[in-house]
Amino acid sequence: MNECVLVADDDTNITDVCRRYLEREGYLVVTAKDGLEAIELWHSQTPSLIVLDLMMPHKNGWEVCNEIRQTEDVPIVMLTARGEEQDRLMGLTMGADDYLTKPFSPRELVLRVKAILRRMRTAQASPVTTSEYTINYEGLTIDFTKREVHISGQAIELTVTEFEMLYLLASHPGQVFSRNQMLSKIWDFSYEGDTTTVTVHVRRLREKIEQNPSDPKYIKTVWGIGYKFAGGSS
Repeated sequence: MNECVLVADDDTNITDVCRRYLEREGYLVVTAKDGLEAIELWHSQTPSLIVLDLMMPHKNGWEVCNEIRQTEDVPIVMLTARGEEQDRLMGLTMGADDYLTKPFSPRELVLRVKAILRRMRTAQASPVTTSEYTINYEGLTIDFTKREVHISGQAIELTVTEFEMLYLLASHPGQVFSRNQMLSKIWDFSYEGDTTTVTVHVRRLREKIEQNPSDPKYIKTVWGIGYKFAGGSS
């Protein structure tokens, strides 16, 4: 069955172009012209990924993203106006996995959609059951096979991107990753120097797994370079 992508934008030119390019790659595409319709299609079509414009009538992109994130971690790519950094940061903070600024290349959108969905397929298809794919460190347990994270036995809900980021760091304890390295490894291709995505995702991840996010126990900042995981597996 073809993977379904929901594209929500009140500009029909954008939804039409996105539909054409995504359908060429074999995706089933459904489109919404406002936030309410996006919510309805999310419920009825259960898309594998959502492309979501921030500025839409009835319900804006932030509201739609927030409602979806209450119950599901389906990947979300936000569309923001060029130069609106605050909008971009808010979208990422609320749980978007990626973003594109308008005007954007539809080919770039396809690349990002393919990269995110490829990560999801790889994660879901993993047959590994050995203990080396489970990381334990001072109350934190990461089970790669089940895609589960626990803190002192309590389950922690992470998005696909947050889990990938945590597992990348924790499976290489003590190794420092630059933000550009993390972009390349997690998002599968290189951005043009914009590392905001990594910074915001690390912030969200710390809020979920750290008792004191401002003084993190697990994910340490290496100033001027990037991040590392504090300890090893046991």
